[in-house]
Amino acid sequence: MQISYLSSIIKQFEYYKSLGDKTFQELNFEELKKEFAEDSNSIAIVVKHMVGNMLSRWTNFLTEDGEKAWRHRDQEFEDTYTSKKALIDDWDKGWHCLFEAITPLTESDLERIIFIRNQGHTVTEAINRQLAHYAYHTGQIVFLGKLLKGKNWQSLSIPKGDSSKYNAEKFGKEKGRRHFTDDL
Repeated sequence: MQISYLSSIIKQFEYYKSLGDKTFQELNFEELKKEFAEDSNSIAIVVKHMVGNMLSRWTNFLTEDGEKAWRHRDQEFEDTYTSKKALIDDWDKGWHCLFEAITPLTESDLERIIFIRNQGHTVTEAINRQLAHYAYHTGQIVFLGKLLKGKNWQSLSIPKGDSSKYNAEKFGKEKGRRHFTDDL
């Protein structure tokens, strides 16, 4: 079961990264920086926060507290990106740090205790905590992208009105064990 968990969790993280990647492809730099209200977060700010969190949580995560002394969380909510490329490079750097940390894990690592702000978590609990956090923020990124593009948004899931067609395609395949991202 633990080996299945590890491969599944990597696919889940890859899926959320891909949703961000696809959203960035649809937007220009000005749209990535758009704030809808004073003190709201643009996509750029959400990305900066996620990257700061990823670098802090996943750098030496088995041996150091996940909240690093060098992290300045409040500064993550100040938009300092000067180009779309810089934003995407930062995004990729955060995800690279995460995948470098979790890919080599083995079943025996999953019950190890690690700390985030001095709170002990099993590795499994820490991974689940971060998966929920990144899914939450990736959902914000996608939602803001959809708001910005309106009718020109290219759906990242089942488009409205296509549920029956999608289900017919899925049920037209033989039953079998596979990850939902295998068909994306």
